[in-house]
Amino acid sequence: MLLSPDEVAARAALLQARLRACDLCPRRCGVDRTEGPGGVCRTGAQASVSAAFPHFGEETVLVGRGGSGTIFFTGCNLRCAFCQNREVSHGSEGRVVSDRDLAGLMLGLQAAGAENINLVTPSHVVPSILSALAMAARAGLTLPVVWNTSSYEDVATLRYLDGIVDIYLPDFKAMSREACAAWMKAKDYPEVAAAAIAEMWRQVGRLVVDNGVARRGVIVRHLVMPGMGKDAEKVMQRLASVAPSCHVNVMAQYRPVGDSCFKLGIGRRPTMTEVASAREAARAAGLEVLE
Repeated sequence: MLLSPDEVAARAALLQARLRACDLCPRRCGVDRTEGPGGVCRTGAQASVSAAFPHFGEETVLVGRGGSGTIFFTGCNLRCAFCQNREVSHGSEGRVVSDRDLAGLMLGLQAAGAENINLVTPSHVVPSILSALAMAARAGLTLPVVWNTSSYEDVATLRYLDGIVDIYLPDFKAMSREACAAWMKAKDYPEVAAAAIAEMWRQVGRLVVDNGVARRGVIVRHLVMPGMGKDAEKVMQRLASVAPSCHVNVMAQYRPVGDSCFKLGIGRRPTMTEVASAREAARAAGLEVLE
C-alpha cells in the first residue's frame, strides 16, 4: 500500500459512517446496515467470510509459486442469476468476522506464502476491508492487494481505494442493457462497469509483472456467455476505450446454474467457437489476451 495504516484507517472510518444509510455501491439501498443485514447484499456492518486459502486456480500471474491468497466474502451487491459461486454470493455460507479477525486472515495467508491478498466480491464490505488492512499493515502485511470484483462499483467509493489496492481484477460481463436487466436486475451495468474500470485504470494502469507474478495493474475478466457473440465484441471495444491495451482474461467456464438460466435463454455452455471469437474480438480491439 502507498498509504500509511493511519490514512487507511481514516478512510475506513469515513466509509463506515455511510453504512447508516448505505450508498457504497450503485444500488444505493439507503438501509441502515449497522442495525443488521439489509439491502441487496443482505449484509450487516461487518464482513462475512466463507473461506480463506492460497488459491491455485486463479490467473497464472496471480498464483505464482505460493498461490493467490483468496478471501471469499459472503453476499453480493449484484447477485447474477447465472452466478458460478452462488452458494457464497447468494446464500449465507460463511461466518461474520471482526475487522481484527479479518486482518488475522490476511496475515495468515502471508505467513502461508501467498503471493497476494485476493479479496473476492469485496464491494459491499469495503469499510471492514480497509479497517482490517490498516490493522494488518501495522502488524507487517506487505503483500499486494487484489480487488476481485463484478465491477458494479461506485466510482466515489473506488476513490477511497486509491493508494491501497495494487491490482484490480474486475469483470466486464455484458454491454446489453436488456441482458443485464434480466440477468442481474441492473440495466445500468454497462455504464457502471465501464466507469468503474476507467477509475481502476487511472489508479494503477497497465499490468506490471515481476518474476512472473503480478505486482500492480488491471486484469479484466470476461465470462463468455452462450449466444452473446456480438455483445462480446461490444464489451471488448468499450473496454479498449476506457483501458487501452489492458490485459483481459476471456473465460470459458460458464455453465447454467438452476432453472433461471434456462428461462433466460442461457441454458447451455458456450461453444469453443464462441470462446475463440471473443478472444479474437479482444485482440482486434488492441487488448492483451491472457493465455
